[in-house]
Amino acid sequence: MNITIPLIVPTVAYTSGAITKIFIKKLPNRYIPIQNVIIGIISAIICVSSNLENNFLNALVLCIISTMGAGGLSDLASKNKKTT
Repeated sequence: MNITIPLIVPTVAYTSGAITKIFIKKLPNRYIPIQNVIIGIISAIICVSSNLENNFLNALVLCIISTMGAGGLSDLASKNKKTT
C-alpha cells in the first residue's frame, strides 16, 4: 500500500493532464487547484475500489494532499525554470 498510492496519483494526474491538454489548449491557472482536487478524488476512488485503502476518508485526504503538493512543486519548478 505504501508504494502503490504514490504510483496511482501521478498516473491519474498525468493521464488527466494529457486529456486536458488535448481538449483544452489554454487552461487558466485559476482552475488548476480545482483540477488537482478532482484528480485527488478520482485517485481516492481508485485506491478504495482496488482495496489499497479501506477507509475512503483516509484515501481522499492522502490523495488530495498528494495532488496539491505535486501541483505546488510543479509551479515552483516552472517558476525556477523561467528565472534561470
